[in-house]
Amino acid sequence: MAGQNPLRVDPIAEARRQWHVHGWDDAAAGMTAVTSVMRAQQLMQASVDAALKPHKLTFARYEMLRMLAFTRAGRLPLASAIDRLQVHPTSVTNTVERLVKDGYIERVKHPSDGRAALLLLTESGRAVVEDATVSLNTEVFERVGMNHADTTALVAIVARFREGAGDFVNDPESTREPD
Repeated sequence: MAGQNPLRVDPIAEARRQWHVHGWDDAAAGMTAVTSVMRAQQLMQASVDAALKPHKLTFARYEMLRMLAFTRAGRLPLASAIDRLQVHPTSVTNTVERLVKDGYIERVKHPSDGRAALLLLTESGRAVVEDATVSLNTEVFERVGMNHADTTALVAIVARFREGAGDFVNDPESTREPD
């Protein structure tokens, strides 16, 4: 996951030192947290991109396929996909159009709501998402670069941050299998 030529000094630690030198002590910890998470995201994204490249998928397209594959019937209303992916509807529409063009999903009229679209996972879509999942699991998720305790702690900390930022409401009763 790390770069091929690691730096000899942690630039984020140096930035924190500079924040203190300039008298921004109250902001130093926050700046360090934000910058650290953003850099970690870049490193993780690079690993994910490398694992998905042989499958000719972006992470957005992979997420859509995986979400459809998790449903009982391999189908989901477009509106539900937009809600669950937490991205702008235009981005989801672009992702859907590309997956339709690639033959991985079909977009059809909803059987009970003529105004809505239903997304259907094709057999080739199921095959590519299963292959891509094997790659992600073995190349990224099983080797994330932290031990189990650190991974668990990081997920809990980030979940508390996300909940506090209004990203979701922690309601154990709302967990259910997708449609």
